[in-house]
Amino acid sequence: MARRPRPAEADPTPDFSEWVAASGPALLGFAHMVTGSGHDAADAVQDALVAVCPRWNRLREPAPGGRTIGADAYARRVIVNRTVSWWRKFTRREYLIDAAELPPVETPDRAASDPAGPVSDSVVARQLLGTLPTKQRAAVVLRFYDDLPFVEIAEILHCTESTARSYVHRALAALRGRLGELPEPPHPVSPSDEVTR
Repeated sequence: MARRPRPAEADPTPDFSEWVAASGPALLGFAHMVTGSGHDAADAVQDALVAVCPRWNRLREPAPGGRTIGADAYARRVIVNRTVSWWRKFTRREYLIDAAELPPVETPDRAASDPAGPVSDSVVARQLLGTLPTKQRAAVVLRFYDDLPFVEIAEILHCTESTARSYVHRALAALRGRLGELPEPPHPVSPSDEVTR
């Protein structure tokens, strides 16, 4: 009598290609915010995927002594490290303008009902984010875009939790200072104000 084959058990973890399909868009968004460029973001994500692939089995299984960093966190670490290395390598060859020498970012005049208002706010936020050093920028994105706790940010940035907190604290202080330098947008005139004039 022939034995009936056992049904294959479902793999609780996705395979590499499924993980790429599921996590790829989020990694690309993270990389775009960290690098400030769509082309550099795509290159950074490609490098991260190349780094994750040979380590896939180790990254998806818990380490014997406790926690493991995981594929998502490891990919983000590679993106940050690649951006820092790229910046160190190539900014010495380029003549960059200091952020203090750039003209102030002006928000366009817009009415309160203008649907482009949030878009221009997003552009200003990205410009301000781009003035931060790479690790501070990455820490802010991980904290407020990816909503990660400081312990996970520390793992991704390969630093202590207090250093991760310091990156976020310094970045927010710098952003507040730069935001305070922006001109106040004019108060939109409502139709009721025009009637009373």
